[in-house]
Amino acid sequence: MVHKRTIQRSRGDRIFDVVNTLIMLGIIVVVVFPVLNVIAISFSNAEHVARADVTIFPKGFNVQAYSYILRDPQVWRGYLNSIGYCVGFTVCNLLFTSLFAYPLTHNDFLGKKFCTIFLTITMFFGGGMIPTYLLMRSLHLIDNPLVLIIPGCVGAYNVFVFRTFFNNIPSELSESAKMDGANDFTILFRIVLPLSKALLATFGLFAIVGMWNNWFSALLYLDDTNKYPVQMILRQYLYVLDTVNLQQRAGMGGGYINPTLLQQISPKGVRMAMVVVTMFPIMMIYPFFQKYFVKGVMIGAVKG
Repeated sequence: MVHKRTIQRSRGDRIFDVVNTLIMLGIIVVVVFPVLNVIAISFSNAEHVARADVTIFPKGFNVQAYSYILRDPQVWRGYLNSIGYCVGFTVCNLLFTSLFAYPLTHNDFLGKKFCTIFLTITMFFGGGMIPTYLLMRSLHLIDNPLVLIIPGCVGAYNVFVFRTFFNNIPSELSESAKMDGANDFTILFRIVLPLSKALLATFGLFAIVGMWNNWFSALLYLDDTNKYPVQMILRQYLYVLDTVNLQQRAGMGGGYINPTLLQQISPKGVRMAMVVVTMFPIMMIYPFFQKYFVKGVMIGAVKG
């Protein structure tokens, strides 16, 4: 019979585990409580919201705030715009970052040193908001949806992580592919990228979350409200919506909300419901990509 050897943990290790657990529980409470509070307010009646007696459980449960939001065509339009921006930005970000990082893994690439120095400079110095706006205007990108996609396609940090990740892929694979007549594009898209799924998934999620939460660029560069992402619609709800505006907008979207039902919701409840609707897609996507985080980022950061 084989006996497993038990490892004796010291008193210091046990104290560390207890303290670490308490700290993690404290962080969980700090993070989760506001989310539960927002959800509870969105499902509560106006009278309970006005008295500020809603904590993490709804009081006077109703879904009229969500019914109000889903009648607004701007919300649906903002959703579609955000999905389009996220898909376009994520594809362009991963594609152009890969195309930029792959040549930097070759020592015989003549522009390797220049590109590395150039990227390093961009990590510490930026043009500023006004020069960037003037540049976008000179490129005729103002009020153009591409203004949310093109400027951020390539980032220095992403390129360096991609380069390091690609360097960890055995060079024998590329050499054998070249002996079979494959060019660099074939090697990149048929060998390197398929072996970098963890990296692509990690930075793809970063791109999706970053673009989904991006509202400031839309505020600066977009004039047409029909092109607004959902975060700009959320901003309008948070800063513009009040009791009078709530009643005026009640019939939007081709539907009508009974005045009696309007008494069961409040502007704050509608705002919180809009917050929930806005963050719901990311909350659903995040768990499916989380397993790639440590592998994708840490492997790319093993070597400099």
